[in-house]
Amino acid sequence: MLAITRTALLYALTSLGTVVAVPAVAQEFITVASTTSTENSGLFGHILPIFTEETGITVRVVAQGTGQALETGRRGDVDVVFVHALPAEQQFVAEGYGVARFDVMYNDFVIVGPETDPAETRAAQTAVDAMTAIAQAGTAFASRGDDSGTHKAELALWSAAGIVPQGAWYLETGSGMGATLNTAVQVPAYTLTDRGTWLSFANRGALTITYEGDPVLFNPYGVILVNPARHPHVKAQEGKAFIDWLVSAAGQQAIAAYQVGGEQLFFPNAQ
Repeated sequence: MLAITRTALLYALTSLGTVVAVPAVAQEFITVASTTSTENSGLFGHILPIFTEETGITVRVVAQGTGQALETGRRGDVDVVFVHALPAEQQFVAEGYGVARFDVMYNDFVIVGPETDPAETRAAQTAVDAMTAIAQAGTAFASRGDDSGTHKAELALWSAAGIVPQGAWYLETGSGMGATLNTAVQVPAYTLTDRGTWLSFANRGALTITYEGDPVLFNPYGVILVNPARHPHVKAQEGKAFIDWLVSAAGQQAIAAYQVGGEQLFFPNAQ
């Protein structure tokens, strides 16, 4: 029996003067809560159409800080979480909210600030030294303040420095990475950002990278299926298909191929 497409069938019927309603084909979709960096960097705009083309499954993204994304997953409001705060992700799985965590990719965090570098962070030996220099100089620092993966990484640096950031120089935006970078440009101020968002950020103004390269700034991303045993409405089959694709050769190649200005933003590391 010959396969006839919906378009061809509709054309044939209307050419015969027949008015007919052909039902639309429902497309499967999943909802993914993910860090704002995967959205702001443009990565999802690159890889999701490839995934949909290969599987027929569309992905609806809820872009949030990692802490919020994990909370959304705990409530069962999404099928998958794709985030970057390893201890929090491991806790999410240990508490039974997620099935298992899989490595997907990594990049790193960088400290950006005014080109004049008033805190002299370029001379710092470590990331902790750079943050200490900013606090001691009292130069403005824009914090996401949103329990995101980036915010968690920032707080870990302050803790390692023995500093409780507070005062007029410390600006908490409560916003995503793009909005926080915009604040840093306007002030101007230092901030901590993932490299992927920074490379794709067009409104840099007088900001530049002033410190990078410390291994402590390593930034891994993981993906987790929300546990259908806890939330039976979770689309487990489709969510698993998305995870399987991300860690497959095709998904990893799609991630590696995404570049901005000739620079690779994320590096695949699925095991």
